[in-house]
Amino acid sequence: MLAIVNIAGQQFKVSKDQEIFVHQLEANAGDSVNFDQVLMTFSDAGTTVGTPVVNGASVRATVLGHQKGDKVIVFKKKRRKGYRKKNGHRQSFTKIKIDSINL
Repeated sequence: MLAIVNIAGQQFKVSKDQEIFVHQLEANAGDSVNFDQVLMTFSDAGTTVGTPVVNGASVRATVLGHQKGDKVIVFKKKRRKGYRKKNGHRQSFTKIKIDSINL
């Protein structure tokens, strides 16, 4: 069984026992979180498309931990003007494991 679920403003195609990185959630490691915005489900019985969400469907996940992503360097320059600006950014992620998909 597969589901397309909206987690923290992004859409993910998830299945049972899958581990994914999502934008940082307000939960501690070991906590269980529930996502109610299931947009589509795929199963042996067929495909269910939500308008905009599937009624009664939810995805349950466990938070495995928090991490930071790779550093992204932002470099701005204007030629012949002596303007150079270097900046860096590291995005915070939460690693979750999908426990179950309920219809």
